[in-house]
Amino acid sequence: MTEYWLISAPGDKTCQQTWETMNNVTSKQNNLSVNYKFHIPDLKVGTLDQLVGLSDDLGKLDNFVEQVTRKVAVYLGEVLEDQRDKLHENLLANNSDLPAYITRFQWDMAKYPIKQSLRNIADIISKQVAQIDADLKTKSTAYNNLKGNLQNLEKKQTGSLLTRNLADLVKKEHFILDSEYLTTLLVIVPKPSFTDWYQGYEKLTDMIVPRSTQLVSQDSDYGLFTITLFKKRSG
Repeated sequence: MTEYWLISAPGDKTCQQTWETMNNVTSKQNNLSVNYKFHIPDLKVGTLDQLVGLSDDLGKLDNFVEQVTRKVAVYLGEVLEDQRDKLHENLLANNSDLPAYITRFQWDMAKYPIKQSLRNIADIISKQVAQIDADLKTKSTAYNNLKGNLQNLEKKQTGSLLTRNLADLVKKEHFILDSEYLTTLLVIVPKPSFTDWYQGYEKLTDMIVPRSTQLVSQDSDYGLFTITLFKKRSG
């Protein structure tokens, strides 16, 4: 993976002279790096006292921005699951991949007006990152709930006979329908108890129709049986 350093170089008479000197030392002579200009406009600096007062806050803001950025990256990796190797393709900044965004950086004048003080610009960044953090929490909660519901549905379709939806296993012919005297029930029996079931189900109650049980489906642990009962007549 390519490593990027954000540096400030000792100034010559002009920025261009500094740029040419750095390129001559690092890239042309020693092949140490490929250099790009990180374009920062002339910001409203203010007084020395204002800069000193802002210094500690900028350190905290830097840590906060890094923390939220890492949270977004980690969560996106979790969402990608088995396609996690494509994380770098999905991490975008202003619809650009991260290397392009860093090496071709342009200050967003609309979001961060340079006529504003550094304090105001820092506050704008802080509020925007806090909103991203809040949105991430909301969307991650919604995603986790949706994922949980989907897993429950999959469990009902593919899980044990005790937990899955049985609608796709039983058919009309497994039931006695529209009968005034008979009704059909479904029973799940552990596999080790199949023999006991066949030998003893008729004795569970005197309402059971003899020889009426039928194995509909089974998995590695359980079997799904139907059983027919006489309906009790009122009066």
